[in-house]
Formats: sequence, structure tokens, C-alpha cells
Amino acid sequence: MNNYPSKILEEAVEEFSKLPGIGKRTALRLVLHLLKKEKQEIAEFGETLIRLSKEIRFCDTCFSISDSKTCEICDDHNRDHQTICVVESIRDVMAIEKTNRFNGVYHVLGGVISPMDGVGPSDLNISSLEERIQQGNIKELILALSATMEGDTTNFYIFRKFSEYNLEITTLARGVAVGDELEYADELTLGRSIVNRTKFITASVR
Repeated sequence: MNNYPSKILEEAVEEFSKLPGIGKRTALRLVLHLLKKEKQEIAEFGETLIRLSKEIRFCDTCFSISDSKTCEICDDHNRDHQTICVVESIRDVMAIEKTNRFNGVYHVLGGVISPMDGVGPSDLNISSLEERIQQGNIKELILALSATMEGDTTNFYIFRKFSEYNLEITTLARGVAVGDELEYADELTLGRSIVNRTKFITASVR
């Protein structure tokens, strides 16, 4: 016998439970909460999700999430466009922006090198990073990936690939503990790690 009094309710719970960290019980609670709302509120919620799917895009320059062809950061002439901070995902961009300690621009790789998961350099936005370096007057590349084995592997790959270019390659100071994901570092620690960044080759031999 079906435990749900409505097939529509069951389908809604099933869709919510597909979200990360959402089990069937939490999904049911969320769906029942929505049902208490006015129909107009539910309609607006649904329309926002549809817009998220249809209208949101990735910045043509840095691959961060954007509402237009170029994101607000890349389009900001007051930012230091000669300094590129390389991160894994949009969550890291948001974490660094919260610190208010970085005024450069970003490049979102879309992941890290992970042979165990079948992710290689060609699966990441590395070739587009090279194009930016070749086309622009880039002075510094900050490798701001999480202090994990995969993050360090990606850092080293990028360092080797771009070490012959006329630019400084730095990495975050180890205020971010080894094994920590960048997005979970507190703002003060992350901010200090950016300000006190060191040359990559110096940090990598510690």
C-alpha cells in the first residue's frame, strides 16, 4: 500500500529528496510546508526554479555563474584584472568575496583533477585559463584550491603548465588547514590566507 495520500505529493517528495543532504523525511516536511503557502507564493517559487534552469548562465570569461554574458566581477573596471584567483567552484568565489580582502578577478575550473573519479585536466577550464594568460596582461596567478590531495595535484599541474609564462604564481598561506574545503574556512582565516599568500614553489616544498 502506498504511504502517500496523493500521487502528486509523492512525486514532489521524490524530487526534493534528490537534492544533496535531503532525505525523504526532510523532503516531506519541505513539501508540506509549501502546501501551507498561498498559491501565488508557490507559483513564484516554481517560476524561480524554471528561470534558474532556463536563464542562468556561466560567464564567458571566468566561468562563474552569471545572469549575463559577462559576470559583474569581470565587468567591474575597478577590479585588478592583472591578478587572477583560480578556484574550484562558484562557492569558493562567494567565500573569498565575503572576506573583502581580494580585489582581483577569478577563474572557475569547475572541479579538480581526480583520477579516481575520472576527472583529468581536459575536463576542467584550464585551456581557457591559458587563453586568458596569452591574451591579457596577467601579472599574478593565485592558486586558491582546497588543501586536499586533489587540490594540491591540480595546483601542481597548473604551476607546471604556466611556470614558463612571465607571471608570478602564488598560493594561499596555510591558514586553511590541510584537508579543508575552501568554502568552509572562516572569513578571517581565508582573508589572511589570501593577503599572506606565498610563491607556489616556496609553499610546495614545506
